Amino acid sequence: MRPRQRGSHLGLLLLASQLIHVGFDNIPPVTLAVLGLNAYLYLFPAAPLMKACVSVQQAYWYGDWRRLLLSPLHHADDMHLYFNMVSFLWKGMRLERRLGGAWFLYLLSVFSLLTGLVYLLLEAGLTELMQDQSYSMTCAVGFSGVLFGLKVLSNHYYPGGVTYMMGIPVSNRYASWVELVLIHVTSPGTSFIGHLAGILFVFMTFHFPTLRRGGKGYYNRTNYTASYTGGLSEEEQLEAAIRNSLNDRGQRHRTERAEEIRWRRLRRFDS
Repeated sequence: MRPRQRGSHLGLLLLASQLIHVGFDNIPPVTLAVLGLNAYLYLFPAAPLMKACVSVQQAYWYGDWRRLLLSPLHHADDMHLYFNMVSFLWKGMRLERRLGGAWFLYLLSVFSLLTGLVYLLLEAGLTELMQDQSYSMTCAVGFSGVLFGLKVLSNHYYPGGVTYMMGIPVSNRYASWVELVLIHVTSPGTSFIGHLAGILFVFMTFHFPTLRRGGKGYYNRTNYTASYTGGLSEEEQLEAAIRNSLNDRGQRHRTERAEEIRWRRLRRFDS
């Protein structure tokens, strides 16, 4: 494991600034650990980028299946890492509190592995359909496919509201699809198939109990979610998550205090 060559690392500095702004105490443990792992593997890659990316040629033809594990955790450059991790930060804060740490970690593991498999299937299908071997040789790297899957999952648990994209309000129900097209149009170098794989994987698995778990987390009231997500940008949703995390801590403390007082009152009659 060799350290990455030195550069400006502006993306890492921006990510660190964002984490400090949010406050490490406000970030659930699994989300924080995954952020740290991605940053560590950016600085100290487990494999060179061309040996970490996943493609039909490398994974299926040559049997290098470990790329399914490596590719989601490696990034092309520091800004690629920054944008992916900031997006993951607010999604992780919401979903981990909703589902619980253990279940969220399980979902991340499943998403990371199976999104890569769906990506390979799509690229193999395009190779056969278009009779073009370049699709099988296209090598993808990064956490974006997992993020698109988490976005669909987040919209499932928090329905309603709108997301503003380029100043245009888009229903959260269709936000993933619109974002998929916009990113491909504005950033042609991104992996359209990789992003699509994340969306399709979650849609295909919604019929299984794995993703139907309501969770015992903080945000499980449907009448609350409409005001939480409606019309907010990702940064505003992140700030809302922090505020409600702090409010929830205070609420739990008041509840525990009330229970203690009630118990003491009952104990008066035990003597």
